[in-house]
Amino acid sequence: MADPRGFLTTDRQLPERRPVDVRIQDWQEVYQDFDARSLEKQAGRCMDCGIPFCHQGCPLGNLIPEWNDLIYDRDWGQAIERLHATNNFPEFTGRLCPAPCEAACVLGINADPVTIKQSKWPLSTGPGKPGGSHRSRGVTDRPHGRGDRIRTRRTRGCAAVGARWPHGRGVRAVGQDRGPVALWDP
Repeated sequence: MADPRGFLTTDRQLPERRPVDVRIQDWQEVYQDFDARSLEKQAGRCMDCGIPFCHQGCPLGNLIPEWNDLIYDRDWGQAIERLHATNNFPEFTGRLCPAPCEAACVLGINADPVTIKQSKWPLSTGPGKPGGSHRSRGVTDRPHGRGDRIRTRRTRGCAAVGARWPHGRGVRAVGQDRGPVALWDP
């Protein structure tokens, strides 16, 4: 458990939205960056329930209490590994998800729920550096040898590549008109 009294001592905090006048001028994020210390404090609010209903609320079954605990402990590498265990593409699911896990959070019964969505996306874009860049494990620029080949232009093909890589399968995703999209070697 991250902080046994975190949900009592720390209020829910969200990153501030950028002003609308500024947002309509560019394609940048709606929210301002959430610094690592704020993420750690928000992760400390997770109660690590006996039956974490956030798991049932999440369509992907993300291991939310586990990676919240790791964020709180500043173990960013392990936290991203726990997130990738159930989610191939947290980089954009973190942006698009309506966060039903927050609605399912036990803390939400009588207080503001744990900040989950706003901690997932910065975690996935850069361990230890919210807003930074994170290169998915297994991606390589080396020439590809033997293995599976998936022809795709779509995300589901890349998801199939990501699902085969941990099982020791060399995989190559090939775009229909642009050549290799991603290479994974065991």
